[in-house]
Amino acid sequence: MNLTTDDNEWIPPSPARLRAVVQPVRAAVAQPRPRTAVAISAAGVTLFALVGSAAPNHNTLTVPTTWRALPAMPDVLSQTVTIAAIALSCLGTLGMLSARRRGWSPDSRLLFLTGALAVLVVANLTPVGSSDTASYAAYGRIAALGGDPYLTSPAQLGGPYAQLVAVAWRDTTSVYGPVATWWQSAAACLGGERPWLTIWALMLANACVFLGTGYLLIRTADDPVTAGLLWVANPLLIGVLVGGGHLDTIVAALAVGAIHLARRTPRLRHDLLIGGLVGLACCVKISAALLGVALAWPLLRVRAWRRVSRQASVAALTIALLYSVYGLHALAPLSAASRMVSFPSLWMVFDWLGSELLGPDATATAIRLLWPGLMLVLAWALHRCTPAGSPPAVAVPFALAFAWVLTAPWSMPWYAALPWVPAVLCPQGRLTRYLVAATAALALVNNGGGHGWSA
Repeated sequence: MNLTTDDNEWIPPSPARLRAVVQPVRAAVAQPRPRTAVAISAAGVTLFALVGSAAPNHNTLTVPTTWRALPAMPDVLSQTVTIAAIALSCLGTLGMLSARRRGWSPDSRLLFLTGALAVLVVANLTPVGSSDTASYAAYGRIAALGGDPYLTSPAQLGGPYAQLVAVAWRDTTSVYGPVATWWQSAAACLGGERPWLTIWALMLANACVFLGTGYLLIRTADDPVTAGLLWVANPLLIGVLVGGGHLDTIVAALAVGAIHLARRTPRLRHDLLIGGLVGLACCVKISAALLGVALAWPLLRVRAWRRVSRQASVAALTIALLYSVYGLHALAPLSAASRMVSFPSLWMVFDWLGSELLGPDATATAIRLLWPGLMLVLAWALHRCTPAGSPPAVAVPFALAFAWVLTAPWSMPWYAALPWVPAVLCPQGRLTRYLVAATAALALVNNGGGHGWSA
């Protein structure tokens, strides 16, 4: 397109020519083709894998935990690559969802196999974006040696396990439930004095749970293809949950079973199983109690008191029996954890101003009293926006768990595993896209591998 005359005088293009150039670009952005979305998603997973294979760097543990495929990546470069991985994964997921809404229908079996390949690659690399797996390994080593991870910190354990734990968490005892402790202990028994092997075992076991959850979701979801896109082939979740090796994957697996049973014909055994699954999930992370509350709420509205009492009783009994192995002191670390405020949190400014005006203790108490109310208000608003016809056993857990992720003083991207489950079982329209964006936003500011942001 020639925009000059022989005298080099610029001639503005005609409106018709501008439309001819701009319209294809706008169409490509607004309605990405499936191949483009898949390519962007693959690029995101590849960049996650690149960071993990070039450990140690700012976004991984301080020591490679498996084979070292590439030279260590400079911190500035690893931060840039990780941010690009998260951004591309978010765009790729949104693009695939857009293509699906416009009729794209890939084979769900192919989605599972493709996602499984990406999951296995990422799981065999050094964890990216978080140092939690190092803490898991240290708690597991304490338990494997006969100690109590709810009384003994990684710093007290010492040795090579403690050296891998982020400095901020070395003096912190376990805040995870007994099921998580036994999971960690089993990996530590396999790893012995080799923390890298313990972490590797945790990563591989977590990957298997992720894939098992994806299989269950594809089999039980309203739309198997969308379920495959939103979980097992979701580059954002592969990077956050698998790449980080987080226990939230186990909570998600148990939530799939509980929600699926809650949607079926009411039966005594279903209520007992729901209560047991919720109790087990709480014994991984106590935040899973939100799932029990969410499943009970629709029953309370129709006055199904017996069903609520059965589910609650079995859940409470499961929690009591499993926690009794360690005692009530296993709940003590949760009190200290409840005072923390993360970045970016709605409560950061409140915490800063309140600490200056009221003092740290009064501010922490105020936050603990206020944020549950805000969560419930937001959950009510989100529930009103769920698509018509969405089953209450799906819509309520989604709304409450998503509101928790958005309003909790301490929130991490992997916490979003809980609202992702109902979103996959029954897609929540535009709210699903908001969940993608929220997960990516949290991941963009919480991916330092336990190092924090460097200057």
